[in-house]
This record gives sequence, C-alpha cells and structure tokens, in this order.
Amino acid sequence: MPKKPNISIFILFFFFGNFNAQIDKNSPLFVELKKQDSLFFERGFNNCDLAYLEKSVDENLKFYHDNGGFQDKKLFMERTKQNICSNLAQKPIRKVIESSLEVFPLYNNGELYGAIQSGEHQFFIREKNKEDILGGQAKFTTVWTKKDGNWIMSDILSYDHGDSRQSKLTDNLEQLLKSNNIPTLGLGIIEDGKLTEIKVYGKLNDKTSASYNSLFNVASLTKPITAITVLRLVSLGKWNLDEPLDKYFIDSDIAKDPRYKKLTTRLILSHQTGFPNWRWMNNDKKLRFEFDPGTKYQYSGEGFEYLRKALENKFHKSLEELAKELVFQPLDMKDTSYIWNEKTCSERMILGYNNSGKPYEIVKNKTPNAADDLVTSVEDYGKFLVGVLNNDLLSSKIAEEMKTKQIETKKNKFFGLGFEIYDLGNNEIALSHGGSDKGVNTIVFLLPKTKKGLIIFTNAENGYKIYEPLVNHYLGNVGKKIISIETK
Repeated sequence: MPKKPNISIFILFFFFGNFNAQIDKNSPLFVELKKQDSLFFERGFNNCDLAYLEKSVDENLKFYHDNGGFQDKKLFMERTKQNICSNLAQKPIRKVIESSLEVFPLYNNGELYGAIQSGEHQFFIREKNKEDILGGQAKFTTVWTKKDGNWIMSDILSYDHGDSRQSKLTDNLEQLLKSNNIPTLGLGIIEDGKLTEIKVYGKLNDKTSASYNSLFNVASLTKPITAITVLRLVSLGKWNLDEPLDKYFIDSDIAKDPRYKKLTTRLILSHQTGFPNWRWMNNDKKLRFEFDPGTKYQYSGEGFEYLRKALENKFHKSLEELAKELVFQPLDMKDTSYIWNEKTCSERMILGYNNSGKPYEIVKNKTPNAADDLVTSVEDYGKFLVGVLNNDLLSSKIAEEMKTKQIETKKNKFFGLGFEIYDLGNNEIALSHGGSDKGVNTIVFLLPKTKKGLIIFTNAENGYKIYEPLVNHYLGNVGKKIISIETK
C-alpha cells in the first residue's frame, strides 16, 4: 500500500511555500501589520469602536474560534456587541505579546496580495480604579488582505485558549472543597442559551470517583421542575392558574377551614398558601393555615404536595408520568426522576454527607414528591434550564407570567411562579432556586437577558459556603449584585 503524504507538510508548503517565509521584524510589512493589529484591537476591540471593526473585516469574514465555533461577519459583529461591548464598566481588554508576533507574506505571481500574521495575546478584565486582572491567553492566526489600498482581515483563527482565572479557580477548588468538608461538586455552565460545560469534582462514594453523569439528590430544585410541568399544562389549556383547587382535592386536615377555597396554583407556585414548610414540623403533625392564603409569603413544600394531589386527581396520572410526558421527554432528560429506580440509579448516585464526614442513607422515594428529592444529573438539569431560558415548553404569555414578580420576599427579591426573582436594575432580572437537605446543598441561576446560567450541586451541609466564589467567578458583576441582594 502506498504511503500517505504528510498532511502537515502539505499545509505548510501550501500556505508558506517554504519554511523560511517569516519576514524580519524590522521590515516595512511586519511594522505595518503590527500597526494594523494594534489599531484593530486597541481602537476597535478595547474601545468598542464598532464602526471601525465593521470596516476592518472582510464582508466574507471567516472566524474560527476553538470554544465559540465558526462565525461569519454578521455573527462576529453581533457577539462583539453583545459579549464584549455590552458592559463597558467591566470588559475584556486585549494585549498582544509582541515577542510572539510573526508575519508571512502571501504572493501571487510575485505580487504581494496579503499576509499571515500569528502570535499570542492576553485578555484582561478592566474595572474602574482597579488593576487589570489577567483573564486568559490564546494563540491567533490572522489572514490580512489588501483591498483598495487598505488592509482588512479576511480569516481569523483563535485557539489554544487558556483562562488564568479558570486555572486559578480549578487550582484552588480542591482546597476549597476540602476546607469546607464538601466531597463532591457538580457544575454546569450555560452560555448563549446552551449548556457549554459540565464538570463534576470529587467522589461518588468512599471508593469511587464521581463522573460527569453522576446523579445527585437536588432537594428543593425539584420545585422548578414541578412548576414548569404545571405551567406547561396551563400553556396547553389543560389547567388554570387561578382556578380554586378544591374542585380536585381537599386535604382532610383543613377540610373544616373554609380558607381552603382560596388555594390556587398561582398562590402555591409563589408560596402564598399560608401553610408551613412541612406539617410534620407542627407538634400534632397536622396541616393548618398559619395566615390567610394570598396575604403574605411563606416558603412551603406542603403547598407543592397539595398541588400534586390535585393534578393527579384530575389527570389520573402520577406526577412522574406527567413530568415525563411534558418535560423530561421533550427535553431529552433521561436521567431525571421523582422516584428511585434501583437499576438506573444505584451505580451512579452520589452519597450525601454530614459535617463530620459521615454518609446519609440515600432517599429512595417510591412515589413522587413535588417539592423534594428529585434525582438528576448536571447535564439533565442543564437541559431543563436551557429549555426555560429558550422558552421551549411554555407559551409566550405563560413564560412571561413565570417571570412576573408575584410577591416580595426581601428588598429586590421576589417569588415568581416556581422561581425566585432578583431585581438587578435596568430591567434586568435573575431567576434562581436553591435546595437544602441532609447532605444536600444546590442552587441555580438563570439570566434571561444574556441567556447565561449556572448550576451548583453539592453533597454536603456546608455546600452553600462555596456559592459566593463560584457565583462571582462565573457571573461577574451580575453575580456580585445577586450576592449583595442576598446578604443585605
């Protein structure tokens, strides 16, 4: 069989002709392209002169990014405007490593028509009155062509990205988890309405390391799943947000209290039922109203369970069946369930631990709980949140209802329908929900305006202690606003 040609050598000869094509760094062409590079990034990128960027790139621009995918000119300009220039108070600043610059001229029949420029550059986060913080480093290759006497970029390759902030976070993460007695951490990162990163650190149990598809008990992160299942029924015209639930269910503990007639799905999803969190917290273990429904906020798992029973009575299906039909299957969530499945869960389930490092028994529900103990993976819950961000399940009207502030819980914080809402100012909000139980601390954030999101799963009672550094790292200024609202 004939030996295949060396493709790498072919590409080198195709682009450069020979191996000594790099020109002297004092030559006019090198100096000119160094200047063009500087103008493009300093004027256009660093100072967000979008008009200058627009005229500096070819109409048929081809931009290849190893993390951001392929971009034509339209997408390149849109992303620059949205991701780089939307927040001038804290934006990336590009600086070239001058010693890395190389230039290779391009000739056609002996006439110079362009050049390839390559090098390395760094990106810094610049904040007013603060020292620039190194945010990452990458290699670049740019094809410059001359048109009507002007140098323009026709092809850009940006690759080998390294995020120094990410490296620093990763380097410190092991110590952060260890110092807070957190055996396992699951992270999901959402960018541009897509789940872009899934990371699971630590162990499954005492003997096995956790994998990316390990399963977590996410405690009260069950509630948003239940909420979207119900809101999908509302979107389909099969359920009513404001219809009294006594038509379908009345709990025997409150049957003699006429206030049960005021209970609606809207009040339950926004935690205005008047119920305690759980009836077992009362001395007699009985359910009762602690205030009139709809008059104030009080977080309640009992409310969600009340809603589950009403739903199941009307549709003659379990909540598990309804969620599979309305949410899990449409979003391809194959690893999510309200009930324990020994066959699919036993080998991938992460144990929860107390502060002394002792494991808790795994909760193995035989019937759905609408408020607690959902079993899921980072990937599956990420698919769910992406579905919420991109409005894949609800009608436009109901999606807006979901994000509407139903009741204030503290300054600049509200409950909507199934999610908490942080008012960030300037008509921007963050949706969130958390979960806390024995050996469980979980939280998620969604930013509808920028379509970003963050998932944090931990299997320890101290898990909440690492929320702040992760939120600040991944959500930046928005994360700081959320932390500020939460800690005031």
